[in-house]
Amino acid sequence: MRLSLPAVLLAGCTAALLLQPLVTSAAAASAAPSPSARRSAAGGGSTTSLPLSAGNGLAPRTTRPFELLGVGWDGPQAAMAGATVRVRTRDAATGRWSDWRTLEADAEDGPDRAPHGATAPLWTGRSDGVAVEVRPGPAGAPPRLRLELVDPGRGADAGPAVRTLPAGPGPADPGPTDPGAADPAPAAGHRAPRPAIVTRAGWGADESLRERTFEYTGQVRAVFVHHTATATDYACSDAPRVIRAIYRYHVRTSGWRDIGYNFLVDRCGTVYEGRAGGVAQPVHGAHTLGFNADSAGVAAIGTYVNDAPPQAMLDGLAALAAWKLGLTGRPADGRTKLTSGSDASRYPHGTVVDFDAVSGHRDAFTTECPGNALYAKLPALRAAAARLQTR
Repeated sequence: MRLSLPAVLLAGCTAALLLQPLVTSAAAASAAPSPSARRSAAGGGSTTSLPLSAGNGLAPRTTRPFELLGVGWDGPQAAMAGATVRVRTRDAATGRWSDWRTLEADAEDGPDRAPHGATAPLWTGRSDGVAVEVRPGPAGAPPRLRLELVDPGRGADAGPAVRTLPAGPGPADPGPTDPGAADPAPAAGHRAPRPAIVTRAGWGADESLRERTFEYTGQVRAVFVHHTATATDYACSDAPRVIRAIYRYHVRTSGWRDIGYNFLVDRCGTVYEGRAGGVAQPVHGAHTLGFNADSAGVAAIGTYVNDAPPQAMLDGLAALAAWKLGLTGRPADGRTKLTSGSDASRYPHGTVVDFDAVSGHRDAFTTECPGNALYAKLPALRAAAARLQTR
């Protein structure tokens, strides 16, 4: 995911549908469009939809509690080309309103053929009020433009399922959603031990949300590093809430079959299983438009444009890359060729591109992801991963 483009780049957009003046909470509640809430019985998470009729914004109003938001619409991703969507949110604990923040309408994460459009999600923390400003693009507002407010809930109870796969080589990686998944046959060289991985049961995934079947590609030849563009000062104990919110948004709002990332890593270096299907398997993700096949996407939880990624996070990323690439004998400091699957990527469909085995999202798409500060660490991360493969 990437952060918003600078405001100067938005000057060519059409005239704004400006916010109405601030209203009281009681008045806002009475004037609010009728929300549509989709609540999950497993884990108590929910998504509340507020229509943005004809592309209009929303005056400040009280809402159900939420922790992440975004805007979705019917029709292709390109339907919001040139549009601007800005939001303010009210902190549920302090009652203070945030500054305006721009949602990225030109989202670059996702499957190569997305079912419909959505902005990149924005993590807000616990909030109970929202205001929206919309400036439609040249094509006008797409059908069913809507604000989506996500409450990650307390997390689903998976019963006796394994919460964490312990570190170590292990002959198999049984997971709660793929009990029979085993490691591929070990390659001759460049092997590395598996890091401990918090399973989907461990972060409280509601398995009723996702598609029941799994998709696999060819062998993983590259790992693409992302950042989630969320807060960096979170407590690591809150990372599962962030992941649950992103998961729900990717499925309910964006219409994807599951969370887009194959793995996530928090600031304490904890590695989390992302998309279901077996952590050792080449699960087809939705993370790097045009290059989702034969690759794995791992997201660093936080925003690393200016903030330096903690060393523990870098260690977790290196350990994961070393193990994942080593399953098929790929050197983490090597290079590999992938073929673009989408004209919307940085390279036209069918172009064969030479990548570092551990690359940043920006290497495949015009984006600042994974942030300048994290991207600058990738050479050292590759070297660290390669050292782990030669122990």
